[in-house]
Amino acid sequence: MSNYRRIFIPGGAYFFTVVTHHRRPLFAAPENVALLRTAFKTIMARQPFTIDAIVVLPEHLHCIWQLPEGDADYSGRWREIKKYLSKRIGSNRNRRGEFDIWQRRSWEHLLRDENDWKRHMDYIHYNPVKHGLATSPAQWPYSSFRKAVAAGWYQPDWGAQMEPENIRDMDCE
Repeated sequence: MSNYRRIFIPGGAYFFTVVTHHRRPLFAAPENVALLRTAFKTIMARQPFTIDAIVVLPEHLHCIWQLPEGDADYSGRWREIKKYLSKRIGSNRNRRGEFDIWQRRSWEHLLRDENDWKRHMDYIHYNPVKHGLATSPAQWPYSSFRKAVAAGWYQPDWGAQMEPENIRDMDCE
């Protein structure tokens, strides 16, 4: 059993990596991406939070959440999102009776400042290019990149020429 501690800061901004069980490409199917969107909307209606950035790849996803003031329960939200999908696309169960949709743990990182937030935003939006799924962030359909461009955070051609230097040493897989 791992001996690590998660950090729970009410109102915090967090970066997450969530991986499918055995890295099965569940999100290669558009209908599963649609179910994931519905899961997020459903849970956000019950337990509000905002998504600053997200990218969904075939076997994992990355996102940045901002929790409401006074609320640090990101793990409860993830549990409900995972449960929502597991009930709809789960088929096999493990020895514990759990559906085989998700890797047991997820990666979370408390964002410390604006520079940390920006680096993780860049990492999220560049991820489809890093994995060879697109030649530019703008080409990947399951990403918040176009919304970030509309908000003025990126130029439309950002990341098309080369990997941004500020994320070259990052590996959040």
